[in-house]
Amino acid sequence: MNTPAHDNSATPARRALDALADNTEDRAAMDTLASSDVLVPVPDDAGEGDATDPGVVALPVIERSGAEPVVPVFTSEPAMAELLPTVSRYRLVPLGALASQWPSDELALSIDAGSEHPLTLTSEGVRTLLARP
Repeated sequence: MNTPAHDNSATPARRALDALADNTEDRAAMDTLASSDVLVPVPDDAGEGDATDPGVVALPVIERSGAEPVVPVFTSEPAMAELLPTVSRYRLVPLGALASQWPSDELALSIDAGSEHPLTLTSEGVRTLLARP
């Protein structure tokens, strides 16, 4: 069987995003995604405490004209570097834990925004589809 090399090194979260691109109702893929760790870029203006405090995660927010603001997270360093090449710091955070404490009704979540199969969820989608206790 001939598979592209990047598929062999894909993280479980990346494979879950690919599966969700084919079937948005794939509960197993959504559960895999929710139980995966994601890279959350640390905003340049975040202090060292925000960058290292295990109880606090400073969320990078990208304002979009005519759309709700979005928080970008990534399944791997290469995925993050492709979209945000200047980001030098990030936190590794369980996506389900991040979703269970999602801060606002006006904030969307974008996973691997620059990839072939990105996933963007509204704040309600984040809490209902990904939140884990």
